[in-house]
Amino acid sequence: MNPVLEALNFRHACKQFEPGREIPEETLREIMACAHLSPSSFGLEPWKFLVIRDDALRQRLRPACWNQAQITDSSAVVVILARSETLKAGQEYVRQGFARKGLDESQMETALARFQGHQESEVLPRMSLYAWASKQCYIALANILSAAASVGVDSCPIEGFEKQAVDEVLELEKTDFETAVVVALGYRAGEQTPRYRYDFDSIVEFR
Repeated sequence: MNPVLEALNFRHACKQFEPGREIPEETLREIMACAHLSPSSFGLEPWKFLVIRDDALRQRLRPACWNQAQITDSSAVVVILARSETLKAGQEYVRQGFARKGLDESQMETALARFQGHQESEVLPRMSLYAWASKQCYIALANILSAAASVGVDSCPIEGFEKQAVDEVLELEKTDFETAVVVALGYRAGEQTPRYRYDFDSIVEFR
């Protein structure tokens, strides 16, 4: 079987983790290396990954995450943060992102102009910069889920949280980051729960 398919057949939204069973440090770093290598629009990496293992901090996070046990029973919680205003055309973060590519002055101005045009015509008429960055954070989330499954680590992506409360616990108010999504990592307790999917041919259309 294709190793990616094998990993995805193993993966499920784990609701019950085995408390106290820790992911080895090297394994956790490998999973996060896959997040780090995720693609992003214009290669600007509009994210930050907070890997939270501290028990006291996770206890504080749990009430803001609908009191879900995965927050405290898992081995680690990864909070994926999305950038906001620093992604706006003209900001220094954007300029630095393009400058890494070794562009000359003319190429740099062309790239920045293309970026600004795309942002003004395609992004901002439809969504906020936070929403645009969050969409990209989900690419990294998918890589985390798949990478974890490939090494036998279970995961649970979590959207059930109060964003403002999570941001406050993580003290993000004075930063340009906001919480996009949360994922718990660890090892399942018991058997995998049933998976429900619509028929392949009703979802996948070839043209």
